[in-house]
Amino acid sequence: MTEVRAKKFLGQHFLTDESIAQRIVESLSPDVKCALEIGPGMGVLTKYLMQHEGLDFHVVEIDRESVAYLHGHYPTLDVIEGDFLKYDLSVFSSPFAIIGNFPYNISSQILFKVLDNRDHVHEVVGMFQKEVAERVAAGPGSKTYGILSVLLAAFYRTEYLFTVHEHVFNPPPKVKSAVIRLTRNEVAELDCDEKLFVQTVKAGFNQRRKTLRNALRQLNIPLDGIPDTFLVKRAEQLSVDEFVTLTKMIQECR
Repeated sequence: MTEVRAKKFLGQHFLTDESIAQRIVESLSPDVKCALEIGPGMGVLTKYLMQHEGLDFHVVEIDRESVAYLHGHYPTLDVIEGDFLKYDLSVFSSPFAIIGNFPYNISSQILFKVLDNRDHVHEVVGMFQKEVAERVAAGPGSKTYGILSVLLAAFYRTEYLFTVHEHVFNPPPKVKSAVIRLTRNEVAELDCDEKLFVQTVKAGFNQRRKTLRNALRQLNIPLDGIPDTFLVKRAEQLSVDEFVTLTKMIQECR
């Protein structure tokens, strides 16, 4: 089976532009010592990652055809066959980076798993659907600012690196893509109940057109102790620090 035929067989969108692949790999910070590539497919990123001297490099791939291809073309590569979303990331003894042309149907799930493993994952360089990348990188006041924006910004610095057009894929997708980089910040833990923080953020954005006075009612708590300066705003107007402050006030209202 040729590489092109394999791509069509897998029914996915594979990156074919070598310069884009190289640019993605070069977006990894120079101090990264360990990296895990998600969904390498036919290895378009893999071959550039393997050129990094001193990089402890692994890949995780769920598709058997791709696994066979990788074993055949990169016999020294550590290929983990399985589902990344079910893989125990604590097996990596040191902080590591995640990189990949991520499957768009699970890209948000990948980022939530990164959040759950933020003490291990110190950097992410990945290609996402452009809409998702913009949402992740958005700041307060933006229409694309949402749950993922806030939760990731609490623990990572986000950079929108560049846009990728449809024609560099086989077959071309119907949407544009983008590459972003997440770098772990200095926040070890939030100055509030983190579970309640997540609930507060989700409650605010689940009804993002409503003011927080109305959106937070689903938490079933009295809001008498929260100043109107917060309650008259919508979730998209609050920064991470303001969500932390709001969460602490909600704790006191319980």
